Amino acid sequence: MSNKPFILSNKIEDKKEFEAMINKTMASFFRTIDDERAFSGINPYVLRKEINDLGFLPEKGIGFDATMEKVEKSILPNLLRTWSLSYMPHLHSPALMETISSELLIAAFNDSMDSWDQGPAATEVEEAMVHGLLSLYGYKDGADGCFTSGGSQSNISAIIAARDWYLEEKFGKDVKKRGIGEEGRLLRLYTSEISHFSMDKGCHILGLGYDAVRKIPVDERCKIDVDAFRSMVEEDIAEGLYPFAAVATIGTTDFGSIDDVKAMRIICDKYGMHLHADAAYGSGAIMSSKYRDRLGYLSLADSITIDFHKMFLLPISCSALLMKNGKKLECFELHADYLNREEDEEDGYINLVGKSMQTTRRFDALKVFMAFQTRGKDGFDEMITKVIDNADYFWSLIKDDPDFIVPVKPELSSVVFALSDGDEVNKRVRRRLLENGTVIGQTVMDGKVMLKFTLLNPNLGFSDFPVLIKKIKEYRDMEKERV
Repeated sequence: MSNKPFILSNKIEDKKEFEAMINKTMASFFRTIDDERAFSGINPYVLRKEINDLGFLPEKGIGFDATMEKVEKSILPNLLRTWSLSYMPHLHSPALMETISSELLIAAFNDSMDSWDQGPAATEVEEAMVHGLLSLYGYKDGADGCFTSGGSQSNISAIIAARDWYLEEKFGKDVKKRGIGEEGRLLRLYTSEISHFSMDKGCHILGLGYDAVRKIPVDERCKIDVDAFRSMVEEDIAEGLYPFAAVATIGTTDFGSIDDVKAMRIICDKYGMHLHADAAYGSGAIMSSKYRDRLGYLSLADSITIDFHKMFLLPISCSALLMKNGKKLECFELHADYLNREEDEEDGYINLVGKSMQTTRRFDALKVFMAFQTRGKDGFDEMITKVIDNADYFWSLIKDDPDFIVPVKPELSSVVFALSDGDEVNKRVRRRLLENGTVIGQTVMDGKVMLKFTLLNPNLGFSDFPVLIKKIKEYRDMEKERV
C-alpha cells in the first residue's frame, strides 16, 4: 500500500486523517482495558517471543491500521495499567485524565524548550509555572528554577550547581573553564544511607566518584541521624576534605521518611555547605492541608527537587528543580549563536537553555498547568490527603497483626511490611500476586526481604485493604506448603 507521509498540518484532509488515527488508537485502548488487573501475568519468555515475532523494520510499510492491529494484539494487553487498584509497587503513579490530553498537545505541537523561537507560549508557560512553584515552596525574590526530565536529573543538576558554587566561593575556581582541580577531588557530599541512588550517580558523572558520597546513618524512623551527620562533617574537615553539600531526603523511596531540614540547615550554615532537598516523592504533600506540616522547614533548603509524576499524578516524565539563589543555575549557561542570541535576550526573548542541563526539552509544564487549572488547590488537597490517609489506615490494620512485621510508621503514602514467615515466603507471595494481576513492591531492610505498598491511587478506599490482606494471607498459606 502507499506509505504517504501524513504530517499534521492545517489542511482539512490532514486534520481528518489525524482525527481518524486518534479515534482508532483510542478504540484499541478501550478494547484492551476490559478487566481490573494491573498486569496480564504473562510469563517473560512468552512475552519476549511474542514481541520479537512482531518484526523490526519491514521492507514496505504495512500502514497505520495494520500496525495498530499488532499493537492491540501483543503490546497493549501486556502493558502495566498504572490506574489499576491492584498496582502499588513503585513511585509510579496513575495519570490524571486532563494530563493525558495535555500529552497529546505536547506531542502534536512538538515545541522545544531550549529557545524562545522554538516554543514561544511554551516558554512563557514554563516561566509562569516555575515562579508559581517558587512561591508555593516558600522561595522569595532571586530564586529561579527549570523543568527537568525527572528526579535524577533535578538532583544531579543541583549537585553540579552546588559544586561550581562551592569551588568558586572557597577557592575562586571557574569550573566551567578550568575544571575541578585538586581541590575538587577532595569534595564530599552527605546524604542518607537510604537516599536515592542519583546522588552516587551524580558524583560519578561529576568526576568525584562514589567515594565522595558520605552515607549518613538513619534512626529507627529511617531519618538522618543529625548527630552522626555533624560528626562526619567535622571528621572530614579534620582530614583535609571539603564538605560542599548535603542532601535532605523528603520522602525516601521505600519508607517515605522525611529528614529534618531545619537541623541540617544549621550544620550546613556552620560549614558553608549547600543544602539540597530531594523532595521528588514528598513534594506533593505541600498540597495537603492535613499533612503538609510533615514536610518540615522545606524552604530552608538551598534547592528543591519536585517530581510531578509521583504524588501529583502526572504522566512520566515531569520534574522541576527550584534554586533559592537563581544565579547558581548560571553554571549551565553557554552562549550559542544558533540558540541564545544576546540581542534577542536584550529584547525580552527568554531562552531557557541557559539554566538547564538539557538542550532539547519537552513542554512538560503544560501538564502541570492543565492539572492545576482543572483540579485546583482543593482537588489536589483531596487526592493527596486521601493517599496518605490510605497508608495510615493500612498500617493501622497490620501493625498489631502477628502475621505481619511492620518496622516503620509511614509519613507519606508508602508502607513497608513483611509476612512473618521468612524471606522465601515473602518472595513467593509477591510473585504469586504478580502472576495473578496484582503488582506490589519488594525491598530489603536489615538484610530481610520486605514487601511494600506504594499507595498513589486516590481511587483506593479503606474497604479495599481488608480484601488485599486476605488475598496476601491466602497466598501465604499456599506458598508455605511449598517451601
